[in-house]
Amino acid sequence: MRSSRLWPVAAALILAVTLALVPSGVLAQSSDPVRAGTGMVVSESWIASEAGRDVLAAGGNAVDAAIATGFALAVTHPSAGNIGGGGFMVIRFPNGQTTAIDFREKAPLASHPEMWLENGEYSAERHHRSHWAVGVPGTVAGFDKAHSLYGDMNWERIVYPAVVLADDGFVLSDRLSGSLSRFALTDGRPAATVAQFSNGGTAYAAGETLRQTDLGRTLKRIMLDGRDGFYRGETARLLVAEMERAGGLITAADLEIYEARERVPVTGYYRGYEVISMPPPSSGGVAMVTMLNMLERFDLASFGHNTAPYIHHLSESMRRAFRDRAQFLADPDFVDVSVHALTSKEHAAELGNDIQSDRATPSGVSDIPMGYESPETTHYSVVDGNGMAVSVTYTLEGGFGTGIVVPGAGFLLNNEMGDFNAGPGLTNDRGLIGTSPNLARPQQRMLSSMTPSIVARDGRLVAVVGSPGGRTIINTVMQVILNVVDFGMNIQEAVNAKRIHHQWLPDRIGIEADGASAETVRLLEAMGHTVQVGGGQGTAHSIMIDPRTGERLGAADPRNPDAGARGH
Repeated sequence: MRSSRLWPVAAALILAVTLALVPSGVLAQSSDPVRAGTGMVVSESWIASEAGRDVLAAGGNAVDAAIATGFALAVTHPSAGNIGGGGFMVIRFPNGQTTAIDFREKAPLASHPEMWLENGEYSAERHHRSHWAVGVPGTVAGFDKAHSLYGDMNWERIVYPAVVLADDGFVLSDRLSGSLSRFALTDGRPAATVAQFSNGGTAYAAGETLRQTDLGRTLKRIMLDGRDGFYRGETARLLVAEMERAGGLITAADLEIYEARERVPVTGYYRGYEVISMPPPSSGGVAMVTMLNMLERFDLASFGHNTAPYIHHLSESMRRAFRDRAQFLADPDFVDVSVHALTSKEHAAELGNDIQSDRATPSGVSDIPMGYESPETTHYSVVDGNGMAVSVTYTLEGGFGTGIVVPGAGFLLNNEMGDFNAGPGLTNDRGLIGTSPNLARPQQRMLSSMTPSIVARDGRLVAVVGSPGGRTIINTVMQVILNVVDFGMNIQEAVNAKRIHHQWLPDRIGIEADGASAETVRLLEAMGHTVQVGGGQGTAHSIMIDPRTGERLGAADPRNPDAGARGH
């Protein structure tokens, strides 16, 4: 059992007062970051950022604050914040050493490569929307491991803010109330889901308070018993009961044997900057370093930001790195992944030696197609007063995961098994992938694009970066780094700037709305590119260190008005 000492009542009262205030969020299109002299937290929810900031102010380190922020997001950002999902954490210590915590979900013991076939035919329903689509959750084990290895503050103090948020509730914004009404009141939602996210079957309105008492009880068990409060006891019993009721695969044994892994981060160098990111089973770090290595030989600044030559060279590097991703990357506990070779300068030179300055390289359907990966993830960044930096990206996969709330436990189940390939030999030009490395196998972790990253130079912390967005994550994070390194933007400008995306197949460049002029699009099309303009890409909540003052500069992405940077 964990110690039963609770966070002082006075602190709980402070949190309650905070929740009654109107959120300041982020200044919608401000180019100025939020400044703080000691610590900073930036996340998808200003309320969760404040929970992490308060932990820093009370003497916790960046790992403690990251855990507090993550648990709070499980309450305030239910579409992706979670205890029923998984993800990755990258840590840089004040002395420059680094590590990574892999808490990606695992396939249940009953999994097998042909599990998505129904009567011999591929079933997207089974793959993405059924109880079979649920991977063994990793978030609680990951946070527990990070805390046991590197946390300073009492575990209960870290988890308690999330308990308060679930029990006492928080005021819903326009954005979140609309999201909940569209999600919870869709026909066919399970009764527990409707009860959790609607007001007795009626949509919540902005300004109303969302209370989640079942989730609060689950968080209390985690607060008191750590990982055992989730993977054993009452919470585990409730989860397994839901699996048994609906024919799911996760058993009590799956929960008991789940372990988070500490891994060596991927490290690359770009124009003298050290880029530290997540290794496999995330593809993000490898793909980003590969792209940066290809781009380093070009004078990107001379092209101008988001001009046709700039977008052309970025997209050419992206298509090649994404082809590598599909061919070589998977869970390294099951597949031999040569990270060193894939991220070498020599490999990048070979990949990019046929990039032409005025002509697109076509992506053929005979090459490796790219399957679907949901954009619904969440990222947050933390820096403490000593310079410890933590970058976390975690997810339920689809928005609100499977949409299934565990009755009596109050948390949503992921549909991460959908990130495994469709089945042996099922690669086709419609987007299915049947290559072997990322097929479902017992205890294997599914491939991901999450790219929590940290940038340093000459032994000093420069920035903490990451984003949600499915496969767009890798390209979003890279462009924030390019904006800082090649174009000298401050971190808020780098986050605000319009982004592009290419992922090998489909063979097109996606550009955010208003991200390129009509003339730029015309020039790209003349080079042979297919261009699609519209929508948004990611929410890259980031932190930079002011090189002159040492201040922490927090940049919440204005693409989400509920986001917030909070420092002290």
